Amino acid sequence: MALDGFDELDRRIIKLMSTSSQGSYRQIAKTLDVHPSTLIQRIKNLESRGVIRGYRANVDYMKLGFEFMGVVNVSASDVVAVQEAIAGIPQVVSVFDVTGDSDCMAWIACVDREEFSSVVKRINSIEGVTRTNTSVIMDIKKDPFEYVPPILRGLRLYFIVAPE
Repeated sequence: MALDGFDELDRRIIKLMSTSSQGSYRQIAKTLDVHPSTLIQRIKNLESRGVIRGYRANVDYMKLGFEFMGVVNVSASDVVAVQEAIAGIPQVVSVFDVTGDSDCMAWIACVDREEFSSVVKRINSIEGVTRTNTSVIMDIKKDPFEYVPPILRGLRLYFIVAPE
């Protein structure tokens, strides 16, 4: 089951850090009602286990001028080589290994239709690509970088300690 091997404090840290990692360890520890050294130890453990993989800003690509985004579904004869080649294209936000009618999916962000067309043509020209199907993203209704798994949504950030 998801989150096996994580206690309540680990889960609360994961929830808080996945929704906002802003603030000092002291501020985060206060929010979670734990000592800062406990928090630091737990975060380091979560990092070493690969649960927390980094800290980065949640960037709105459209506000930066990347107003033409899309998803390219790709079928390939050499999937791994094609995925690596696609991942090396600067306009590619993410590459996903998928099941279904295609072998992988690339999310691309471009400043205009001309750049978008160029990137799609570049993907089509990669050796091993056998077919593509491209969809233009019209609007983002739910930001994937703000996703919090349902199992974490109901967690309280504070412990309620029962009197002994």
